[in-house]
Amino acid sequence: MIDVQQADLSLPSHAQAVIDLLDAYARDPMGGGEPLQERVRIELIGELQKRKDALILLAFVDGTPVGLMNCFEGFSTFKCKPLLNIHDLVVLRAYRGQGIAQKLFAAVEKIALQRGYCKLTLEVLEGNRVAQSVYRQVGFSGYELNPETGRALFWEKVLP
Repeated sequence: MIDVQQADLSLPSHAQAVIDLLDAYARDPMGGGEPLQERVRIELIGELQKRKDALILLAFVDGTPVGLMNCFEGFSTFKCKPLLNIHDLVVLRAYRGQGIAQKLFAAVEKIALQRGYCKLTLEVLEGNRVAQSVYRQVGFSGYELNPETGRALFWEKVLP
């Protein structure tokens, strides 16, 4: 049975699940292929606990943590409403294809509607066709303000 819960980072089991699942994601080729840095493993939970804009969901199968969704609130100036960005989504490889991501999406959408968010956003690697398929199944798509100006791109500038 799949159970999705909002993470309580004051619970050592939830905190450890967040670290372990995020590390599994980081080690995956779609997460960069490298383990989490030791500093991140040590400091992440404390830093997440400071963030009032964070929403973290954990998925369990028979009590075992197998899925994670880290989300952070943003704001849409065009809608003048808050939005929720899904920053990380991971399902352990051995549990993929069992509907866990869909359960996480259903849970986050319910919370987002309750909180009055105008939309959910996420980013996905161009080559991650499996994830893109899941995201389309639950209603996500690329966006454009006007077909003449093209689709939105996600860019970054890494700071020192």
